[in-house]
Amino acid sequence: MAAIAKDKYDRYIDSLKFALYCITHPLDGFWDLTHEKRGTYAAANTILLATILIRILKLRYTSFIFLVVYWEDLNIFLYVASILFPLALWVVGNWGLTTLFDGKGRLGQVYMATCYALTPYPLIQFPLMLFSNFVTVDEAEFYAMVSAISLVWAALLVIAAMGQIHEYSAGKNLLFTVATLFAMLVMIFILMIFFSMISQGVSYFISLGKEFLFRL
Repeated sequence: MAAIAKDKYDRYIDSLKFALYCITHPLDGFWDLTHEKRGTYAAANTILLATILIRILKLRYTSFIFLVVYWEDLNIFLYVASILFPLALWVVGNWGLTTLFDGKGRLGQVYMATCYALTPYPLIQFPLMLFSNFVTVDEAEFYAMVSAISLVWAALLVIAAMGQIHEYSAGKNLLFTVATLFAMLVMIFILMIFFSMISQGVSYFISLGKEFLFRL
């Protein structure tokens, strides 16, 4: 049992370290991530958790010069949902579309590759968060530039990852990236209609119940 647990732990550590290779060698890295099974869901979940944790820590430990937080208006659960919800829409939307057009990636692989692509964000944002407390307003442009680099780098990695996962050409991959973003908007619209109908239905039955009780 101890040997099996150690093997699982070693594989987890190796797959977590492999994220560093993916962000510096995206084409080879994301190909090997799934096709050579170099990635694990445990490592993907760790990277996602680290991203969420850094987002939350930034609220508390980033200098007020760069980030002003109104704590009385902040709902931490909605804040976390604002990270997980777009991720879920991206994964489902990309998988759904590419499945219809000869995409080779499975739902789990899309999720794993997307999480691995987020690696630059926690790696850059954590030291940047600490750095923000030692700089002045004059250096705000440097802070903003480095912060933007982490976001752009992660976005480019997501695009590269999808191309390798689905085995698409660059042009086709870019097309389906745009299509996935559009699909996300469509899903949001459908969800809004769905929850609006539910809300109206609940309100109707509540009104009906009040009317019934009133007539009693």
